[in-house]
Amino acid sequence: MNGIFAVIFLCSAGLCLILDPNCFLPALLSGGQKAATLSLSLLAVYCVWLGFFQVLADCGLAGKLSGALHPLSKRLFRSTDKEATFLATSNLTANLLGLPGAPTPLGIKAVEKFCKAGNYYAADMLFVLNATSLQLLPTTVIALRIAAGSVSAYDILLPTLLATLLSTVLGALLVRLLCGRKKA
Repeated sequence: MNGIFAVIFLCSAGLCLILDPNCFLPALLSGGQKAATLSLSLLAVYCVWLGFFQVLADCGLAGKLSGALHPLSKRLFRSTDKEATFLATSNLTANLLGLPGAPTPLGIKAVEKFCKAGNYYAADMLFVLNATSLQLLPTTVIALRIAAGSVSAYDILLPTLLATLLSTVLGALLVRLLCGRKKA
């Protein structure tokens, strides 16, 4: 992927230098400034939400929420491993709030535990649910829209919810159909 981006950048830079050499350096500096600003904005959003999750974990609410969702996740993942379903549920809960990067370690640990127990259905289901990622609050996209100067950055809440709900339900149904009925 880095090679593809490097080729695109070099082709664009070459064309810019040939067609209008005077605009190359200002465009390069402007793009770098915008990238740095956007990165800092996203970093701030991630710090706030990761802090929020840490507070939830420290006060025990994350465990209670995961415990409340355990009967559902036990059926969804067809697993009796309480620790693996806790990790998977925590991963999905963080994804619900629009932080796809933050819960990755939880998801990796859950998949490792599912695979170690021979429950490949649960690993497949978690992978698909992460890929479709039902989002109640798409914080990253909202932060990007605010950073880009959108006047109504929150207008995407309902369309995002509907689109991700449809993709999640369809993905879960396909896993149920294609991965068979065998239980681990």
